[in-house]
Amino acid sequence: MFYREAGQFKTSYEADQAVFPIRQDRIGIAVIFVIAFAIIPLTADAFFLTSIMIPFLIFALATVGLNILTGYAGQLSLGTGAFMGVGAYACYKLTTLLPDVNVVALVLLSGFFSAGIGMIFGLPSLRIKGLYLAVTTLAAQFFLEWCFIRIPWLYNYNPSGAIEVPTRSAFGFVATGPTATPLTRYYIVLVIVVAVTWLMKNLIRGHIGRRWMMIRDMDIAAELMGVRPLTAKLSAFAVSSYICGVAGAMLVFFWLGAAEPSSFSIRLSFQILFMAILGGLGSLVGCFMGAAFIWVLPILLRVFLPVFGLRLGAETIQHLTTMLIGALIIFLLIVEPRGLARLWQIGKEKLRVWPFPYD
Repeated sequence: MFYREAGQFKTSYEADQAVFPIRQDRIGIAVIFVIAFAIIPLTADAFFLTSIMIPFLIFALATVGLNILTGYAGQLSLGTGAFMGVGAYACYKLTTLLPDVNVVALVLLSGFFSAGIGMIFGLPSLRIKGLYLAVTTLAAQFFLEWCFIRIPWLYNYNPSGAIEVPTRSAFGFVATGPTATPLTRYYIVLVIVVAVTWLMKNLIRGHIGRRWMMIRDMDIAAELMGVRPLTAKLSAFAVSSYICGVAGAMLVFFWLGAAEPSSFSIRLSFQILFMAILGGLGSLVGCFMGAAFIWVLPILLRVFLPVFGLRLGAETIQHLTTMLIGALIIFLLIVEPRGLARLWQIGKEKLRVWPFPYD
């Protein structure tokens, strides 16, 4: 009744292969866009935009980057935080060298530096895979962190060792710096996240995405069928690192305002990995679900626990959140390894046959 496909006929190949071929999906996406582009900016205050929506969108985009590499290409990576740092430091240097260029263009351009570094550290994937590749990317994490600390040129010889975002404009509005409004930064982040996610959705559905999934499922068989592992794996590392680099640049320029090397530590890499696992590997929708759960959960606990008479400190809530996330990861790995996205898919399948039983 709520999610029936009966009566929806496709009269062309283009309509049958659309990103959202079902009317209910198109309506749902339209409602989400109305909420994101109209209702939230009109009703939300600066705290909600700065503390919840902007970091949620940035982390969701970083999770998309990791999911491209791990979920679709099957290459396990523990260096997401470092690749995000490359994008942030590259954008910082670009704003120094090109002060008059649109800052949004510099954010998008910084991802290419991260893509180049990702391809270099992705070369071992041609020989190793699994946990051995994870150790290689972990080494990349530590090496790049060392570069952020020990190479003063990256942070313009700042005595504090941090990068501080200058005031820059985009499309006639102040986009970065202390005078940039949360609404302007929110719209910029939202548009970038929507555009990149849409491009990745179409890329995955094309021949490039199919090559990634063939390498993930059985690389030897894929090579026998004509898929070149060199091209497939390095392209996955490049696309994934590019997205992570853009997310890292937005993390500093549109949210934090300043960052130290510790902002891109191994903890950030694990946080993005947990978002991908909870949301579901191999699912773009799951990236947003995982990011929403991990980032919004502590805030919800701070808001709703006092309603029930439980007043806990910030550290206690953080520890409680860590325990809940760990328990949920274990639960999902046992019950539903494909994460929250798979649970949402099962829910839609049940709506297709409701009120009849679903097996």
